[in-house]
Amino acid sequence: MTVKSLVALLLLLIVASPAMAQLQMAPAPGPQSAPEAAPSGAGSAVTQELAPPSAAPTGDVASGGLTAIGGAAPVGSFDLVSLFLTAGIVVKAVMVMLLFASLWSWAIIFNKWLALGALKRKAAKFEKLFWSGQSLDELYSQIAPKTDHPMAATFTAALREWRRAFENGNPRESQVAGVKERIEKAMNVTILRETDGLERQLGFLATVGSVSPFIGLFGTVWGIMNAFSAIAARHDTTLAVVAPGIAEALFTTAMGLLAAVPAVIFYNRFVNEIGRYVNRLDAFADEFSAILSRQLEEKAK
Repeated sequence: MTVKSLVALLLLLIVASPAMAQLQMAPAPGPQSAPEAAPSGAGSAVTQELAPPSAAPTGDVASGGLTAIGGAAPVGSFDLVSLFLTAGIVVKAVMVMLLFASLWSWAIIFNKWLALGALKRKAAKFEKLFWSGQSLDELYSQIAPKTDHPMAATFTAALREWRRAFENGNPRESQVAGVKERIEKAMNVTILRETDGLERQLGFLATVGSVSPFIGLFGTVWGIMNAFSAIAARHDTTLAVVAPGIAEALFTTAMGLLAAVPAVIFYNRFVNEIGRYVNRLDAFADEFSAILSRQLEEKAK
């Protein structure tokens, strides 16, 4: 039986339950007895004494005085903690798993948000300093001790390889091509390593965004199974029997969506921002490689 068939059957049971409840509560008509003859004579003036009316109930029925079967919470009340405590062990496990996934996803989201914002500010500050006209050696001595962002690490790796090429004097013209290649490789490796660090933990967001709805759907199916089991055990289709399983099912579905939707949204956002930042690093690496290549050719003449 598919989920659509189960949901349709549940809707049919919910719609039919009030009419069935009225049929169960209506008293069965007994055999009609023959009407008794009215008393005649002097005894006809005797009237029967009526019993005094019983006291009316003092409780407030409209305020939730009716309780569900088994001493559950009052009808009309809704408490997430009570819903969790009264759920089955499988549904509890699903709820705990989804709650952990949601909390961990939000921790990653806030961490990445702050980290990417700081990297953008540091990159803008470094580019302003790089194009300020300061010599490369002075900038290297200032940046090398503290390479706390990818652009500075790329600059440091390239200039470190540049300095190694001049340890034994100016390179010959035949060595210029090899020096250029080593500088470009040093920058490319640095960019790849820094990009891998930026993309760390994004896989968890992708996993939560794709798996959480199905975990919530599993809890939904399990709750519907519990509802039908209760119907089969009690031979009753009233809401007091069906509602607990349906509530568990809907709650696990909501938790699955609550975990998946933010994970998918911020995963796509972070992937786009990291892609733009990597393009910015590649553009800087190309410009810096052109500058070093020009100086190499001038020194090799």
